[in-house]
Amino acid sequence: MNKKGHVLNAVLLGVGLGLILTVDPTTEPTTALAVEGLTRIVELSVPVTLGALFPDVDTAFGKHRKTLHNLPVLGLFLAFPFVFGNLQFVWIGVGTHYLLDIVGSRRGIALFYPFSKTEYGFPTGVTTSHRHADAVTVVITALELAVLGAVHFLAVPLDAGVAGVQELVTASMASFAWLALVV
Repeated sequence: MNKKGHVLNAVLLGVGLGLILTVDPTTEPTTALAVEGLTRIVELSVPVTLGALFPDVDTAFGKHRKTLHNLPVLGLFLAFPFVFGNLQFVWIGVGTHYLLDIVGSRRGIALFYPFSKTEYGFPTGVTTSHRHADAVTVVITALELAVLGAVHFLAVPLDAGVAGVQELVTASMASFAWLALVV
């Protein structure tokens, strides 16, 4: 995916996560709930967008889709909330950036760099300039939101604080490990 695709993904994730974390299917919609939802959307959009754009910093140095597109870098972002107590949602942007580059593009990424330069990707992706690149981004984002919504409502609330983040990180790392084995 290109930067436009990653920004589109991040904005849609910010809106979707804001709604997922605000809306309780058992309560009636109110003006206060709408204001809380908008606040959550803004609150989440910034860290998710920063995380979604960060891996492409390696276009300025290093090797693109290798230097900052790997599991060790994702691990650093997963650890960030535990060490510093903030930026709990930046890793979602980084993780979804990786997912878009693996599933949505033909090239893939070097998940195990610097240990291996092999790039992993699905053959179903499109080139970054393909006319359907935005549509692929929207479909992948919808699937990401479905998974995040299921996790939030059925397993671990995404806004459960550090304990919830620890459970979610463990589940996410297991998912990425499974994905790496499948690819």
